[in-house]
Amino acid sequence: MRSKDPELMKKIGVFIDQFYNEKLRFPSVNEVAKGVGIAKTTSYRYLVEMDELGMLQYDGKERHIITKKIEDRSAEASDCAVVGSVPCGPQLLEEENIERYVSLPASIFGRGDMYILRASGDSMTDAGIYEGDLLVILKQHEARPGDIIVALDEFQENTLKRYEGLNQDGMHVLGYMNEVSYPGKKILLRSLTVQGVCKFVIKPLQNSFTASAV
Repeated sequence: MRSKDPELMKKIGVFIDQFYNEKLRFPSVNEVAKGVGIAKTTSYRYLVEMDELGMLQYDGKERHIITKKIEDRSAEASDCAVVGSVPCGPQLLEEENIERYVSLPASIFGRGDMYILRASGDSMTDAGIYEGDLLVILKQHEARPGDIIVALDEFQENTLKRYEGLNQDGMHVLGYMNEVSYPGKKILLRSLTVQGVCKFVIKPLQNSFTASAV
């Protein structure tokens, strides 16, 4: 294998650090290539070599997968995809649906496979969820009564509602949480797929951001 240029390795390392400091996430192969001014194939080869040398961690994929070993920060935060206001069924986390990535500190949000949705509508205001809020969703396929879930129903449509378990007829019950506008309203489903449970709501408050647990 042709030896790699140490100066270019250093330049790549500096770019990754700067990128992280600005965007609070690590770059993709393509972002490294554009940022350093090299071909994507060259970027890939250098990242593989730098991984082998222990300079960073790279798993050989193309999107948002680089972490610097020298940075303890990577162990204290998880990268989370923002996938818009409307989930897209089973393809929820496909690349074309991802708006961007953000880094969530583990000390606040915990660890796990998470993604972010933007709230749309007014059916969950009694739970403190309003139009435009960012919802941190823990990706899982099971829910307990009382959980606020992203549900894919039998018609392959998505909704965010409170899961109320099964009724006496064996139907899944999803409840609205806005008694003023939707008093007592429920959705009854023969089948549903849980795509995640809402754990945090991020919203603007007095020109700053705050996160509240759900």
